[in-house]
Amino acid sequence: MKGTTPAVTHRQPDLDLSPHVSDEVRKTTCYMCACRCGIDVHMKDGKVAYIEGNRDHPINKGVLCAKGSAGIMQHNSPARLRAPLKRIGPRGSGKFEEISWDEALSLATEWLAPLREKAPEKLAFFTGRDQSQSFTSYWAQNFGTPNYAAHGGFCSVNMAAAGIYTVGGSFWEFGSPDWENTKLFMLFGVAEDHDSNPIKMGIGKIKARGARVIGVNPIRSGYNAVADDWVGITPGTDGLFILALVHELMKAGRIDVDYLSRYTNAPVLVNCDPKSPEHGLFLRNADGKPQVIDRNTGKLAAFDAKGIRPDLHATHRAAGVTHRPVMHLMAERYLDPQYAPEAVAERCGVTPQKIKAVAAELARVAFDEAITLDREWTDFRGETHQTMTGRPVSFHAMRGISAHSNGFQTCRALHLLQILLGTVEVPGGMRFKPPYPKPAYAHPKPHSNSTPGKPLDGPHLGYPAGPEDLCLKPDGSPARIDKAFTWENPLSAHGLMHMVISNAHAGDPYRIDTLFMYMANMAWNSSMNTSGVMQMLTDKGEDGEYIIPRIIYSDSYSSEMVAYADLILPDTTYLERYDCISLLDRPISEPNGAADAIRWPVVEPDRDVRSFQSALCELGARLKLPGFVNEDGSARYADYADYITHHERKPGIGPLAGWRMGANGLTHGRGAPNEAQLDSYIANGGFCVQHIPEEAQYYKPWNMAYQEWAVKIGLFDAPQPYLFELYSEPLRRFQLAAEGHGDRQPPDDLRERIKATMDPLPIWYAALEDGYVDEAEYPIHALTQRPMAMYHSWGSQNAWLRQIHGYNPLYLPAHVFEEHGFKDGDWARVTSPHGEITVPVAHMAALNPHTVWTWNAIGKRKGAWALKDNAPEVTKGFLLNHLIHELLPPKGDGLRWSNSDPITGQAAWFDLRVKIEKVPAPAEAHPVTPAQASPVGQGPDSLAWKVGT
Repeated sequence: MKGTTPAVTHRQPDLDLSPHVSDEVRKTTCYMCACRCGIDVHMKDGKVAYIEGNRDHPINKGVLCAKGSAGIMQHNSPARLRAPLKRIGPRGSGKFEEISWDEALSLATEWLAPLREKAPEKLAFFTGRDQSQSFTSYWAQNFGTPNYAAHGGFCSVNMAAAGIYTVGGSFWEFGSPDWENTKLFMLFGVAEDHDSNPIKMGIGKIKARGARVIGVNPIRSGYNAVADDWVGITPGTDGLFILALVHELMKAGRIDVDYLSRYTNAPVLVNCDPKSPEHGLFLRNADGKPQVIDRNTGKLAAFDAKGIRPDLHATHRAAGVTHRPVMHLMAERYLDPQYAPEAVAERCGVTPQKIKAVAAELARVAFDEAITLDREWTDFRGETHQTMTGRPVSFHAMRGISAHSNGFQTCRALHLLQILLGTVEVPGGMRFKPPYPKPAYAHPKPHSNSTPGKPLDGPHLGYPAGPEDLCLKPDGSPARIDKAFTWENPLSAHGLMHMVISNAHAGDPYRIDTLFMYMANMAWNSSMNTSGVMQMLTDKGEDGEYIIPRIIYSDSYSSEMVAYADLILPDTTYLERYDCISLLDRPISEPNGAADAIRWPVVEPDRDVRSFQSALCELGARLKLPGFVNEDGSARYADYADYITHHERKPGIGPLAGWRMGANGLTHGRGAPNEAQLDSYIANGGFCVQHIPEEAQYYKPWNMAYQEWAVKIGLFDAPQPYLFELYSEPLRRFQLAAEGHGDRQPPDDLRERIKATMDPLPIWYAALEDGYVDEAEYPIHALTQRPMAMYHSWGSQNAWLRQIHGYNPLYLPAHVFEEHGFKDGDWARVTSPHGEITVPVAHMAALNPHTVWTWNAIGKRKGAWALKDNAPEVTKGFLLNHLIHELLPPKGDGLRWSNSDPITGQAAWFDLRVKIEKVPAPAEAHPVTPAQASPVGQGPDSLAWKVGT
């Protein structure tokens, strides 16, 4: 046809939309944070080419965060240690010589063998975030030292202990919201790197169907930034805010009375005679079981008697003593006007109207939007229920409420709130992950009886039921170097790692010979009083010898702590070793299944390094530790993989529950060791899941189907149903002792503190530091928060992650920023009663008006982590740790107390108070710590390598 334009053909570029990125995929477990997601490690020519999420994994289902993807940079970091090291310069100088593994382990044996034979307590063995604590504690127990713990004492022991003592499990690793059914999610103080992928996935899931999120945190970032409602609470007042919610709910009668009656100790009878030596303890029968009044008969009955209906109201009088149910005591406590919103609002930084609105929303969703699942189940009293009722309100909490000196009781208060609403272990609420739930009395008690040449008399850590379980010597002095499980910190279930170096330096309660640490950066960001701790590690006595005579340290990287060691045992990266993420320890379970996992060497090390756990196996054999040698004295385990495969904690129960040998072939749970067990895990993507039967998935503490399933797979030896402990009898036993009852008595200077803080019902008291610090002089709260892109201190050596957080400003609320005339990029001097720092500042609007904050662990010391001396982490990056002391300020009475929760010993990082002033910008953030030499030197200007041809 005339006049038509010919069609134009456009060539599309020839793009390969699915490039071949690897020759092979090796599936293992990430170690870039504590989520422990499944990863696919793509390999080319035997090298790591790419890391992505494992879509079949129960934790992350293919999702992977910035940290996980950046694992390739962690694995190839120039900061990696390369060989065993022996110090040749002064301690702290960073001057070492490389030695062989035989020489290193021979030297360690030479130092440790005499201690074991004469004074095993002279070894202090403490580990960081190693995720193999069932193994490291087993090693320490066989050595015989009472001085072992991991990092939980400065991380989140308040959360763990409060959960165990109240509901039989805690948030995060051992509990999860019912993401499928919850309609209202409320989270308190959750660090953004903790459980980040599951939380992000869960929040996305619930918001997609219209569920609401309430965030309670002084800082609106991360999870709180996507919350529908943000409560910018004043630090340290979460417990007061929670108890005001409790007040409102009880006042309105919006509590789950049936749940309280059936599944908690609200109906248990308490001795209410102030003159009785058993005042405040439970009325028990001849079998020791707590007593209730049965509504059917009006008579006493054991709490678990078949067919009873416990009464929340009835009292009982016997032998002149009136016994009242816990519910009476709760009503008296929490209906008191001191907990009314109007009474607490100003201190919490939250209006009374906001408190009332949150309480009303919690009640509305819990009771007006209750859900029902048509699932039959039978409870521990033998009653069969045709349905499962759900209160679709779920809670989650972490370090933000834990790292205060009132954190234990605050965490207990949060569990009280959950229980009143009936939202624990029900559809839509918080659910436990196996091996939890289990009550405090089902756990071991702490042990500290040390005998030369013998193993310790039992596990180091546990849950005391009363003063009789404290770790005290016959003369009443502490048996442990960190003073855990003493009158100063009776329920210190994770120990007090932050007190080990200062106590050892002071010789209080005694001197040690060797400090042995793994992956614990105590010379920098893991210590309060950082500058002081560095001094303690290098101080010498009048004899010219180091006050802490020997330090052995193991890490994968050249951290700040490395320079202070006398002997370095270099660890592998997480892609070069076997690890066991065990049901005996901190597994990867989810509410509907028990799950454990492994890491395995997807690549072999190209340096002279060994996994720390394998090094411990050999060291244990050289020291002839029971459990690590056979009867003929030969090594029992060739390495950690051998230990994982063949060790049995008791017959049929080993580190891994999957693919064990049963009577009729392979089985999961109980069974004999299987030589091919690790191969089975590798073939399955590095994990094993044992699914909970549908009828057993909720009401786990009281559901006999779950109890029997848990016995079958080896979590319990026998069913152990229990009641939630709204009223904690162990706490009351310590109070009774402080009141003068019993054979084991606290020192007089601690009696009032024990009586005031160890209340058996959740309470709130002001942070201990508030009583030592002039609030007018130091009016501002100062916090640290860990970012999603970093985990602990590792991320600041990572070439990819450093681009997200190269340095950290101090974020100031609007009125502080404006009052001092700051502009972004200005600098401030920040002063506490302990010290001062000079740092860059930035403005942040969504922040509690009395609070400043910064990212944790970004700042680095020159010479560490293979960073250049002009790296932003060492010039602008900083730590708040320099402002925090491990001891509370002097009070004029000659005594100094640990800056910790007085119940558990949790490090009170977040009680810090400061003042701020604008200053001219210095060349670098202060204090400027001198550079230390590094055994790995500095990294290249650019980090690049070619994988494949």
